[in-house]
Amino acid sequence: MENVRGLLDKVAEIYRWIDSQTRDYEDLAGTCRVCGECCYFDSFGHVLFVTSPELLYLVNNIGPGKIKPMSTGRCPYNVNDRCTIYKWRFAGCRVFCCGGDGDFQSTLSESALDRLKALCAEYRIPYRYMDLAVALNDLAAV
Repeated sequence: MENVRGLLDKVAEIYRWIDSQTRDYEDLAGTCRVCGECCYFDSFGHVLFVTSPELLYLVNNIGPGKIKPMSTGRCPYNVNDRCTIYKWRFAGCRVFCCGGDGDFQSTLSESALDRLKALCAEYRIPYRYMDLAVALNDLAAV
């Protein structure tokens, strides 16, 4: 269990690093309008990918019984255009802003993924990079 706590603490550290980068480079990162449009993946025209450490972090923080399947093109944690897991949201959610610079977001995302991948190697867990819908649907079925 101590090993899991160490992993979860390091995921939180990566998330804090991402948040600091978006604050420090707000002109490139963009400013979230808190509109929830990006959570409508189909209509927004993008896919959110998540990693195995991020999923462990989410499950640990909200509880396994609160994993929701994704049956539409909208994130199931977007309720009334608000994120109900904002505190534990994924790296991709932290990096992406509608008006942000694509190159900045891509570089930040790749750096975050490198850090998450390194955690998998350090804690000897499989690295998975998967579509959010597939990941949530698989977890909800367990």
